[in-house]
Amino acid sequence: MLHPSPAIRIFVHRFDTDMRKSFDGLSALVRNTFGQQLLSGDYFVFFNRTGDRCKILLWERDGFVVWAKRLEKGSFQRPTAVGENAAIEIDATTLALILGGVDLDSVKRRKRYSAVA
Repeated sequence: MLHPSPAIRIFVHRFDTDMRKSFDGLSALVRNTFGQQLLSGDYFVFFNRTGDRCKILLWERDGFVVWAKRLEKGSFQRPTAVGENAAIEIDATTLALILGGVDLDSVKRRKRYSAVA
């Protein structure tokens, strides 16, 4: 199981991804559609069309890591997109909820301080 730090930025690709892609194919998607730095340590999350497969691309100090999960039953819930961006930024808690099978629409978050208004 992944345990990202709260300081890690997490970007979800909002469009379906061909799960045959590995390091190079996913890296190309990040460069061409996310507009983010590959070597930043950020997590880049991809889902297939049916939503039963997920891959996460990230850079660790000496190379790329691809984490993959295939559900035997059910599907992952993608976060809802606002705007036309190809990437949706989420926090580590939301990623844990998605991977854990929690319905994001039924979750009520309590107020927390944020430096960003």
